[in-house]
Amino acid sequence: MKIKAAVTHSKGQDFSIEDVTLSAPKANEVLVRVVATGVCHTDAVARDLGISPYPIVLGHEGSGVVELVGENVTSLEPGDHVVMSFAHCGQCENCLTGHPTVCSRFNELNFGGRMDDHTCRLHQGETELGTFFGQSSFGTHVVAHERNVVKVDREVDLALLGPLGCGIQTGAGTVLNRLKPEFGTSIAVYGCGAVGLSAIMAAKIAGCQQIYAVDVHDSRLALARELGATHTFNGKEVDVVEEIRKASGGGVHYGVESTGVPPVVRQSMHALRPLGVVAIVGVTPEMNIDVHNDLMAEGKSMIGVIEGDSVPRVFIPKLVEFYKAGRFPFDKLVKFYSFDQINQAFEDSANGTAVKPILKLA
Repeated sequence: MKIKAAVTHSKGQDFSIEDVTLSAPKANEVLVRVVATGVCHTDAVARDLGISPYPIVLGHEGSGVVELVGENVTSLEPGDHVVMSFAHCGQCENCLTGHPTVCSRFNELNFGGRMDDHTCRLHQGETELGTFFGQSSFGTHVVAHERNVVKVDREVDLALLGPLGCGIQTGAGTVLNRLKPEFGTSIAVYGCGAVGLSAIMAAKIAGCQQIYAVDVHDSRLALARELGATHTFNGKEVDVVEEIRKASGGGVHYGVESTGVPPVVRQSMHALRPLGVVAIVGVTPEMNIDVHNDLMAEGKSMIGVIEGDSVPRVFIPKLVEFYKAGRFPFDKLVKFYSFDQINQAFEDSANGTAVKPILKLA
């Protein structure tokens, strides 16, 4: 079928909305009409750094309506409202033990440009277009494996839900699925973008007594306060480690580092109390740490977390229920754009104008 999609032809090129051919779903796959899709930093990384093959249709926070199901699909039917998340094989040890975010084929299936049968669903003439995260949601329709398609509540605005498939799931899941903070403990969140703010909302749900938010934009710190942070610090204005240690009585129990900025990563370790744990979720370049003084000497831990260590079909519906109950107001992060404003949405995301842009395709 003919669709419209935002194609990335080469490294660093602006998105170009073009006519594309989408193949019909194969066995275990579904055709989804995309209603909206989130704009995520990972899309910008793929556009600018060449982590996936070009030409490609990016986008990996899609929400929409199932229009057609392939053979053997049992969990979905036409008319279902769905959110699409990351691709995973469903067969390796990590998938089978509830950790599909570290699937043995994760990089291949999400960044390799092809579906799990090693073929493409998107074409322009004789040219194959790569698939991203098993969905390529910067298009009016997608074909995805039913494994990474999550049925969601019809009562909730479908255009709002796409970011639950990646960024928001990452922040909330890191707290609720991996760190699992005890009631009454303290946590510091570094970076108040969509991931960090989702972690703050999750920390409030978990019952953290002290929730510290760190950023360099006062507007984002104000939003962090609104969403549950008990203390906020502008990293340009104060010594973050000193202030957190002072306010928490020696350091926090937990940290979530979402910036990927090496000096901030180091702050996230130094602000822990003995036996504290920090989860690294930002894409961080090579950096040096003093293993003895930063970690081992006080029994601290630093862990990496992908996609919030979530099982999307279990976790995303839970987030929707928290939203409906007024306990996870992630709609406060969102700014909507039309599909033809895609390049503006990425610019606004990069300069901090929008916390979580969402493109409306229908």
